[in-house]
Parts: sequence; structure tokens; C-alpha cells
Amino acid sequence: MKKLHPILLAAALASGAWGATAQTLKPGLWEIHNTMTSSSGELEKVMAEAQKQLAGMPPDQRKRMEDMMAQQGVGLGAGAGTTAVKICMTPEMVTRNDIATQQGDCQQTTAARSGNTMKFSFVCTQPPSSGEGLVTFLSPVAYTLQMALNTTATGKPEKMKLDASARFLASECGHIKPLSPPKK
Repeated sequence: MKKLHPILLAAALASGAWGATAQTLKPGLWEIHNTMTSSSGELEKVMAEAQKQLAGMPPDQRKRMEDMMAQQGVGLGAGAGTTAVKICMTPEMVTRNDIATQQGDCQQTTAARSGNTMKFSFVCTQPPSSGEGLVTFLSPVAYTLQMALNTTATGKPEKMKLDASARFLASECGHIKPLSPPKK
């Protein structure tokens, strides 16, 4: 199976983190369902091919691949461009508003929370990307996220859109480990 596009994986992981802040969210294991679209359609083609390859594997090989992805908290959704990601938010991360799971060298700016929403922006050097988004806090156990991402894929500028919904699963994270916060 081809490797998943690094920007796809970074954005999928980041979706669970940006904006999930402050005293309203419960620390513990969260599941984030993401739908990503790209301006070129390339992301959707890569995801569709990955799902096709996974579906075409012998059952034992497919199970091993799904188990390996699950150990990292990642699963492919039913449609092209959809993923489900599990992340662990520690009490310290929630308290510090440093709940971040993006991979790479990133700097994040978070605007003050206004009611049940919060805006954020970010710039990453590895992988090179930037964007902004809006988090809507629905309750201590649920939030939604909309994010616009600018990056380069196969040497060409690419705009991506991510829509996510997150839900709290459990107080204990099990084998899912928290990731490092972004640079301030």
C-alpha cells in the first residue's frame, strides 16, 4: 500500500487539536471524524486509492494494516477524504490550552474565545503549510471544527478544507499517547 500523503496525516491529526481548549472540554480519549477536500481533487484520489488497496487485500493482511493504523489512532472513513482519528488530551494540555497533535514544526496563534467559538491560525515549516480555522464548542464532550489549509502537494500549491466533529470517548486513553504541543 502506498504511504498516506504526509499533509493528509498531519491535517487529520491536527483537526483534533486546534482550538480544543480551556475549561469546557474533558481530558481523556477523543475521536475526531474528518472530511477533507482539496482544490485539485488529488487528495480525494489518493484517499480513494488507499481505500481501494485496503479493500483488495487478503483479509489477514487487511486486518494487520487496520490494526497497525488503529495503534496510531487512525482509521479510514467510508468515503474518499474521510478519516477517524483518536487523540489523547491530558488534563495539563486542556488547562494550558496546549492541546495540539499536529506533526512537524508549527507555530499556532489562538484568538480569545468568544462565546462558544474560537478562531486560530497556524504556520508550519515541516510540512510547509498554513491555515486558519474555527472551533465551535458544543459541550464538554463535543466540538466541531472548520479549517482552511494552504500547502504544496506534488510541487503545486494546494488548498484544502477540513470539516471535523469530535466526541469524548473515555477518561482513560489506553494505548493512545498524547503528542507534543506546538511551538508558541
